[in-house]
Order: sequence, then C-alpha cells, then structure tokens
Amino acid sequence: MKTMLIAFAAIIVIAIGANQVLEHLQFSSADFTSSPSVRLGE
Repeated sequence: MKTMLIAFAAIIVIAIGANQVLEHLQFSSADFTSSPSVRLGE
C-alpha cells in the first residue's frame, strides 16, 4: 500500500512538473494541432 501511494505521489509530481516545463517553453497542444482556419481563443 505504501508503494502505491508513493507511485501516485510521483505521478502527480511528474505531471505538474511536465506541465510547468511545457508552459515555460511555451509549447501548446493548440499550437500544434490547429490549422490556420481554426479560430481558437476568440
């Protein structure tokens, strides 16, 4: 049980860390998956 809780905590830390790194590098899934004809954010 202790190992599973540590794994869940590690998943949360990795997810938050990855999100922060991608935001800092200004990578957005919307930038890569939308075409010029898509109006995102309007």
